[in-house]
Amino acid sequence: MSAVKNIVLVHGGFVDGSGWQPVHRLLTRDGFNVSVVQNPTHSLEGDVAVTHQVLDAQDGPAVLVGHSYGGAVITEAGRHEGVAALVYIAAFAPDKDESVATLIADPVPDAPVPPILPPQDGFLFLDREKFAASFAGDVAPEEARFMADSQVPWGVGALNGKVTEAAWRAKQSWYLVATDDRMIPPPAQRAMAERAGATVTEAAGSHAIYVSQPEAVAELIKQAAAHRA
Repeated sequence: MSAVKNIVLVHGGFVDGSGWQPVHRLLTRDGFNVSVVQNPTHSLEGDVAVTHQVLDAQDGPAVLVGHSYGGAVITEAGRHEGVAALVYIAAFAPDKDESVATLIADPVPDAPVPPILPPQDGFLFLDREKFAASFAGDVAPEEARFMADSQVPWGVGALNGKVTEAAWRAKQSWYLVATDDRMIPPPAQRAMAERAGATVTEAAGSHAIYVSQPEAVAELIKQAAAHRA
């Protein structure tokens, strides 16, 4: 069977889909049809619905890719019949009845604590002054500052949204561990990847590895696209 040619990219919390531009550039150069989901990140249910709209518009099977909170979105949305494979990029991979909130309830010992500010009207932000060090430590300072200043409010409802069925239990998955991540500790990433039975790759990079190391991200996506069960 021929390789999958459609790629759907799902961003995480605090950011929007524009961060996928370096990965988009590499994949389209190689002939893939790439769609970037713009989730409002108000609720998991809403983000899954938006992702389904994009999947419905594809002309064939797609590889569904999620970064960070986007991993929770693809875990739920990935049961869509058009999804051929799942790719997690330094992402949460919840199981049934789990949410991002439950996954972070037991912090990894001695791991950095993300500088999330107290909720404001039901939404979360990262401390602007600490954003670069925690989220984008290997991104050019000017770009990291822009990411901090253009944060998208992340809804507490999205953080608490529980997965009803985990797509990785029925579909093959790949996982890129960012070994310098200060938002989701690498040991937690490895544990989620192992539980999901994912094919795992590791690369030195911050939580924003999709921005700083797009080659590593695109390469893993291409591996998933080339693999047909």
